[in-house]
Amino acid sequence: MFTGIIEFLGKIKSLREEGTNRIFEIEAPFDEAIKVDQSIAHDGVCLTVTDIYAKGDKAGEMTHYAVTAVEETLKKTHMNRLKADDLVNIERCLKVGARLDGHFVQGHVDTVGKVRKIEDRNGSWLLEFGFEPSYGHLLVDKGSICVNGVSLTVVESHEDWFSVTIIPYTYEHTNFKKLQIDDQVNLEFDILAKYLSKWRYSTRS
Repeated sequence: MFTGIIEFLGKIKSLREEGTNRIFEIEAPFDEAIKVDQSIAHDGVCLTVTDIYAKGDKAGEMTHYAVTAVEETLKKTHMNRLKADDLVNIERCLKVGARLDGHFVQGHVDTVGKVRKIEDRNGSWLLEFGFEPSYGHLLVDKGSICVNGVSLTVVESHEDWFSVTIIPYTYEHTNFKKLQIDDQVNLEFDILAKYLSKWRYSTRS
């Protein structure tokens, strides 16, 4: 379980294919040692650490580690488009008893969206994302959405697109600063909206 509050920007050092899987080697400045089997969200995708090549257990030191994306993950997310030197948003799983600063994020991406507008508003940025219309019922104005692992508040929600506002801190400390029109992003819709939608469907049948 995650919260959508990004801790670091990681950099993809290399990637390779193993059967239908893709192995990503990533470097990130963790402030304490991570371990094999730990779950870490990468652009909102929960992946398990499989190898650690260099441990950085102090602030500013780089940790070099590997994660594996299986075929289903590559199909459902933008992980199949990432390449060496790309930046990914990193969040470790939520600790029990910690403050929930964002919203409940599972790290299970629902679909890939596409950037359709980036507007500099002199102190913030308005971003619009298009997506498959079948997910439109899971969004409401002022509700929660997870974009590339970042917990955001919906400004406007429509059947096949929505908008969010990005503050300068979020813009500078995530890979949003690298986004361009038509870039793909990972979208995870609010788990509460999914359960409510399922309940409403079941009560009608």
